[in-house]
Amino acid sequence: MHDPDVVEIRELSADDWKVWRELRLAALAEAPYAFGTRLADWQGEGDREERWRQRLGAPGSYHVVALLDGRPVGIAGGIPTADEDVAELIAMWVAPDARGHGVGDRLVAAVQRWASRVGATQLRLSVAEGNDAARALYERCGFRLTGEPPGRMPDGVRREHVLAKALDAAP
Repeated sequence: MHDPDVVEIRELSADDWKVWRELRLAALAEAPYAFGTRLADWQGEGDREERWRQRLGAPGSYHVVALLDGRPVGIAGGIPTADEDVAELIAMWVAPDARGHGVGDRLVAAVQRWASRVGATQLRLSVAEGNDAARALYERCGFRLTGEPPGRMPDGVRREHVLAKALDAAP
């Protein structure tokens, strides 16, 4: 009998920049359609330790890595917004060979817990048009379309839909 996969979620600090960098570059290479940032933006001159540390150390932000059987396989982040009642789920990605093991669900849950802890009553995210697997995950986790018209992604061509979920505030 095979033991079920063990998924561990670990919060990252600026000192964990190498883990974040490895997975973020893998995400941008594997799923360029899913992100507003391009792989090229984080390579060459853009690939600097100080920049990775700044990303992880942004005030009020929260970043996690998912480990599947001890191996880093996914990342997600949470950031505050101008509205103190709203937090945003960003930069989520799970390695293709780790999909279907509950990693995405655990990453979303970790960011939801963080958002509740910081007092947000709503968690929002944007998902690129055509990224049906991600959208299915978010809907399974309780997110729904906000009804806002799809916004343009930074490339000016692709569109993204905004989904949101009401949260219980932490006690």
